[in-house]
Amino acid sequence: MHGVDPKLLEILVCPLTKGPLRYDAEKQELISDQAKLAYPIRDGIPIMLAEEARKLEDKTLSG
Repeated sequence: MHGVDPKLLEILVCPLTKGPLRYDAEKQELISDQAKLAYPIRDGIPIMLAEEARKLEDKTLSG
């Protein structure tokens, strides 16, 4: 099976902000918009460590 269990996605939050995450199926990442981090998903397992996360670029600024 490819991807992450939807029930798991419902309960996961960003470990830094405790805010919601959104699933990027194409990149296999969980995105924390508040922390501007993307947590990788490896073999269907989210790696919820800040040191493993990729920093998001700030190219979609609103305002």
